[in-house]
Amino acid sequence: MTPILKTSLVLLLGGIAAGACNYDIADPNNPEPIGDNPSRSSVAGAAVGLLVGTRVDLADWVLDAAILGREGYRFDGSDPRFTGELLQGPLDPGGNAFGGDHWNEPYANIRNAKTLLAVTPTSQALSAEEKTAVSGYARTIEALEFLNVVNGHTQDSIPIDVVGDVTGPPAAFRTHADAMAEIVNLLELGKADLQNGGAAFPFTLPNGFAGFNTPATFLKFNRALRARVAVYLNDFTGALTALGESFLDVLAPLSLGVYIDHGTGPGDFANPLAQNPLVGENFAHPSLETDAQLQPGGNRDQRFLDKVVQRPPRSVGSGAGQLSSHLGWIRYATPSTPIPIIRNEELILLRAEANIGLSNLLPATDDINLIRTTSGRLASVPVFATPTAALDELLYNKRYSLLYEGGHRWIDMRHYGRLASLPIDRPGNTPPDVIFSTLPIPTAEVLPRQ
Repeated sequence: MTPILKTSLVLLLGGIAAGACNYDIADPNNPEPIGDNPSRSSVAGAAVGLLVGTRVDLADWVLDAAILGREGYRFDGSDPRFTGELLQGPLDPGGNAFGGDHWNEPYANIRNAKTLLAVTPTSQALSAEEKTAVSGYARTIEALEFLNVVNGHTQDSIPIDVVGDVTGPPAAFRTHADAMAEIVNLLELGKADLQNGGAAFPFTLPNGFAGFNTPATFLKFNRALRARVAVYLNDFTGALTALGESFLDVLAPLSLGVYIDHGTGPGDFANPLAQNPLVGENFAHPSLETDAQLQPGGNRDQRFLDKVVQRPPRSVGSGAGQLSSHLGWIRYATPSTPIPIIRNEELILLRAEANIGLSNLLPATDDINLIRTTSGRLASVPVFATPTAALDELLYNKRYSLLYEGGHRWIDMRHYGRLASLPIDRPGNTPPDVIFSTLPIPTAEVLPRQ
């Protein structure tokens, strides 16, 4: 298979044709080609097409990362790799699914963003401010896609310099630190562009970006991503600064945020995570029920009740190789339910996380209690005595607040060296279940660099 970084990509053609849910593109199945001196409609198609490119892999990532992080299972009679490869290994880097997944799609979109960045300055149809706004937008989406790659692949071996002669040698692998620095740089450059991008984008963003569809408001989304990255880097002071520039608002709904739309219209892309919770193949992990704290009235954490439902039990395998669950997902109620990129609820918890990292335990407790009482309907907890106790509670709340939204549990437990505390469901099986810390780099990317 040709490495994705050496493939000459035609911007948008595959992505736009995948669907047009709330995406204001005149002819989604026949977008104008993007090149030097692009028209306004070409720029608009390319810009909104980046969101379609993000959507291509999003639901698949949510499901796979939920399995890796022991949030859920998929009992798929036609593909045992969901309970074999993802839970036991070995992770196969030879294909573009399972072990080799979550690579081609984000890198294709990174190239699309870089193409848009390269040609936008040549457009005679856009004003100088509009060109700057497009650059800030594209850099933010490029940073998001690089973060998606890094979240799945923590090895010190991902390419960054993915532009240039596609007939030449593939881009060199760079360290994890280099990759994170590139993400920070893209977000900071995007911030500067958005600050100087005028009052409006020269395109219309879909409903999932309602409230974040101008350069000034999209900047708050950029800063939210910057805060998440800063926490991943243990730059807790930087995280607090970025959060102060984001859309964090303790008086706003916890659902406030940026989403990727789905739909069921002609040529659109339905949310595949929306299944009949009683008969679907996707299951919630039983530990979600046993670990859920109790509300004062005795019910389990409201976040569990809002996202998970009892269903007829189902098992796969037998003996030491058996997996079972009696829990179904109701997190995505319909095929048109959007999937969040980042929400106010996460931002409040990120602020708590940053304050814990700085040993500011009083404000961290206040933010955690806001989420506990509002989202979980749990009782408040007293001010934490130690950062360790605070972190324990923080991770519990991130688990249930961000359940089935993007691999947060797997990422957080890896970040804090706690992967070993995730449940091993079949320790006596041959082979036994294991907890993976990363997906492998695809073979098609490794071989050309040897």
